[in-house]
Amino acid sequence: MMPRQKKNLNYNLHTFYYAWYGNDEIDGTQRHWDHEVLPHWSDTTWDNYPKFLGHEDIGANFYPELGCYSSNDTSIISKHIQMIEQAGIGVVTLSWWGKNSFEDKNVRLIMDIADSRNIKVNFHLEPINNRSSEMVVEMMNYIINMHGKHRAFYRFEGKPLFYVYDSYHISKYDWASILKPKGLNTIRGTEIDSYVIGLWVHEKESDFFIDGGFDGIYTYFASDGFTFGSSSKNWQFLSNWAKTNNKIFIPCVGPGYSDTRIRPWNAQNYKDRNSGEYYDTMFNAAIKSKPDIIGITSFNEWHEGSQIEPAKPKNINDYSYENYLPHDNNYYLLRTKTWANRFK
Repeated sequence: MMPRQKKNLNYNLHTFYYAWYGNDEIDGTQRHWDHEVLPHWSDTTWDNYPKFLGHEDIGANFYPELGCYSSNDTSIISKHIQMIEQAGIGVVTLSWWGKNSFEDKNVRLIMDIADSRNIKVNFHLEPINNRSSEMVVEMMNYIINMHGKHRAFYRFEGKPLFYVYDSYHISKYDWASILKPKGLNTIRGTEIDSYVIGLWVHEKESDFFIDGGFDGIYTYFASDGFTFGSSSKNWQFLSNWAKTNNKIFIPCVGPGYSDTRIRPWNAQNYKDRNSGEYYDTMFNAAIKSKPDIIGITSFNEWHEGSQIEPAKPKNINDYSYENYLPHDNNYYLLRTKTWANRFK
């Protein structure tokens, strides 16, 4: 039976989705809204900032229209899926932190609600517990066994597709052991054979992806210029490289980037939304590069201010949250819909 799809959704448009939020009413505590201020890796003058308490004072530069919600709240997930449908996005890419994690227990609920609107779900494998290539196989095996038969489970050209964040922390030789057909622990030709997409960060990384056996590359970061891969000026080069080497190319666009509440030392990576112009510029560059898929970073990564989820103007004490003015709260959903149609 062919999977159900909707003509108004673009299944080659994926959005990174974070189901790691908790609140007092549903979870008994604030989770992620009470984010700590991250220390600088070398400059100790940024240490010892107080942790955000959540509620009105959250670890984000924007404030969600839906307030400090729980990712386990059925009504919230339903609203999110409606928003994603409104934006024309066909695939939700879940940030996944391993078996029995907070982000694991709500997967089935998200998939059930996504399926009700013919939206598909795949997974962004996060770097947990000194992750190894063997652990990645275990993660994929668990996900496919648990969710592979669900109607919402996304397949690209017949196979699962997994994004692997910070893939460069594992050597290309270890990746080859699971991704090359003759690797010692290969997934090729097995029941969990999948498209495995690695994160292109630095300029000289061609050998890593070829020798490691990856099926494709993605760029993730919403801050244009933060890495070689996330620099839109390099996407045509990466696209050409991918086609030459029979790899999938997935540039990732974002509406802006603003994370100085949790990283006060990171102002150099701030990207102003410019009333939507930044988003338009990134999308235009992505489409021009003729990619296989486009990723959107993000639907709701509030800590980094890259979300397209509606935000509302709000003031607390001596701080004014950023907002989408002069546009309304839904602007980035509607703008995404425009680009979803153009990418078709």
